[in-house]
Amino acid sequence: MRILVLGHSGYLGGHVARELRALPGVQFIGGGRGPSADLAVDLATITPGPLAERLFSFAPDAVINCAGAVGPQPVALAELNARAPAVLCAALREAAPTARLVHFGSAAEYGPTGIGERVTEQSAARPTTLYGATKLAGTVAVTSCGLDAVVLRITNPVGPGAPAAGLPGRLARQLRDLGPRSSVRLGDLSAHRDFVDARDVAHAAVLAATGGTPLPPVLNISHGQAVPVRELVRELAHAAGFRGRIEEDAAGSVRSSDVPWQCSDPGAARTALGWSARRSLADSVAALWAAVRAEPDREPVH
Repeated sequence: MRILVLGHSGYLGGHVARELRALPGVQFIGGGRGPSADLAVDLATITPGPLAERLFSFAPDAVINCAGAVGPQPVALAELNARAPAVLCAALREAAPTARLVHFGSAAEYGPTGIGERVTEQSAARPTTLYGATKLAGTVAVTSCGLDAVVLRITNPVGPGAPAAGLPGRLARQLRDLGPRSSVRLGDLSAHRDFVDARDVAHAAVLAATGGTPLPPVLNISHGQAVPVRELVRELAHAAGFRGRIEEDAAGSVRSSDVPWQCSDPGAARTALGWSARRSLADSVAALWAAVRAEPDREPVH
């Protein structure tokens, strides 16, 4: 079975790639902009025709699209989260119409929900951020393309490899570079989030790509339990042996106050894929800390 992973060198894509490479009977194909890509492609700029030509030469049986943008740049968000999935679907219809497409969506597509609510795939999608809106546009492109496709709507991933652009990865690197009795100043930590291990996300993607039965158009990939962001910070400080002060600025995060609660029901994924989150938040945070500590020494700052 030939499986193409787009964004294979990124955070989630890297975990997917590692699991697929260890799977017997799978020919792994890495796609992206990096030098290690088998299929060199920039999804932000390519058009359907040239992409179809490259896909045809690899003849994938399944495609897992982990590529996307999370930063604040509106153009990058639109290009990678909204335009790219539409281009990919058009190219697949031409080059590999029977291939299964597994696309990474986001729970940010749901937008604000009631406190204590666990959203299902049938819940209304009302994103309040540009990120959520562009991810929803990508989901619509995939679910309406007519291919054998599924969108995995992922909650907050955490674990080894977490980038510094997000709170877990950024805080882990801060704690590594600080003394054990220093202080860290963070924004509002009262929001509740549904954290899921990045390795569990990768396992869900592999199950979706390799399974032979039809799948629903959208599946929530989550732990199914919301915890205060403050708990993640506490677990990370514990893993790091940090004994200093963590100072919280209640007015420091507009995004958290806009969406104070986020939790998804993973029941449909359990039924369709036989999948459920296996790792606890403590496990995820401990693995993140171990990975950050093992990172090569940085160049000195001049």
